[in-house]
Amino acid sequence: MSRRSLLRALGAGAAGATLAGCGVPAAYVEPGDRAGRDSSATDHSLHFANWPLYIDTDDDNESKRPTLDAFSKRTGISVTYTEEINDNDEFFGKISPALMNHQQTGRDLIVISDWMAARFVRLGWVQEMDRAKQPNVAKYLDPLLRDPAFDEGRLHSVPWQSGITGIAYNRKRLGREIRSTGDLWADDLRGRVTLLSGLDESFALLMQGNGVDITRWTADDFHEICEQTQKRVRSKHIRRFTGNDYIKDLATGDVLACQAYSGDVIQLQADNPDIEFVVPEEGAELWAESLMIPNLARHKRNAERLIDHYYDPEVAAELAAWVNYVCPVPAARDVLASSKDEETAALAEDPLIFPDDAMRKRLAIARDITSEERMDFTKKWNSIVGL
Repeated sequence: MSRRSLLRALGAGAAGATLAGCGVPAAYVEPGDRAGRDSSATDHSLHFANWPLYIDTDDDNESKRPTLDAFSKRTGISVTYTEEINDNDEFFGKISPALMNHQQTGRDLIVISDWMAARFVRLGWVQEMDRAKQPNVAKYLDPLLRDPAFDEGRLHSVPWQSGITGIAYNRKRLGREIRSTGDLWADDLRGRVTLLSGLDESFALLMQGNGVDITRWTADDFHEICEQTQKRVRSKHIRRFTGNDYIKDLATGDVLACQAYSGDVIQLQADNPDIEFVVPEEGAELWAESLMIPNLARHKRNAERLIDHYYDPEVAAELAAWVNYVCPVPAARDVLASSKDEETAALAEDPLIFPDDAMRKRLAIARDITSEERMDFTKKWNSIVGL
């Protein structure tokens, strides 16, 4: 199951958009009503909800999570860890009734994609963190991820892992390089290209191909990529729109190039070194899935301590070596580089885990789709994609 799930066609996604809009004023929670009684000082526990396969596990016992176990051993805080988030919209639907009605969710820490995190911030459903009590976050958080438009200064969110939406292609089968998004539309790729079907996952890269600054894109920019994409669908240049099943298409050779996530390509390259990942010359989208503390969480201080634990470069390196996404702690690179294990040390040189300076200059975090824009934009995009 993808951790950057598809936006559902007029289903949970549209329902969430309606709730997040102006039509349900009671959904918004004022700043003074977000904090609950924090029991952290006397109750040394917390509930952490995450996505499946998104934390390190012990090679001999998958129920053990070394970095999490180390936190509990050091602090005495027990962590109830659940892999219950399979889809952003589904999880939104699960906990939104409690949050909009000023009730506890039963969770102290959650991980959601930034486009969904933006909705939580707008609704006032998550608490501001005390950075004075998170020295590792303050010191080691990647500068590229510090100030997204939806959460200025990252006051309500901290990246768990990050990634890049770019282009993957089979260089050997194609017989040439791909260097820009425009290269996807060459005649020799007609019918051999796929794009991501989810609006939030797909739009930024296409806009960047048009030279748009995605940190402040406009409605006109969106409508332009829709027109271009519609023409390419009609001409059968675009083979289809996909979720994570693009991995199979690329591996089998059914497609030669596709919109792709950096973390997936690392796994593909292990089996096929001819697969390459490209951050186009015009740029690619940098995204994150972020840790947030819901309103009325009973163990806020404990949750802040756990977040800071994962920003210790030693811990961040251990997690990065297992999940293989872009590490939000650049200082973890030196930790991996010093490993006596050659395979682990090699990860420090992988630009899909630690982007080099040239790649970093071409990465940007897209402005999120506002609640006012979402329903109309989703309808338009889904009509093109066929959702």
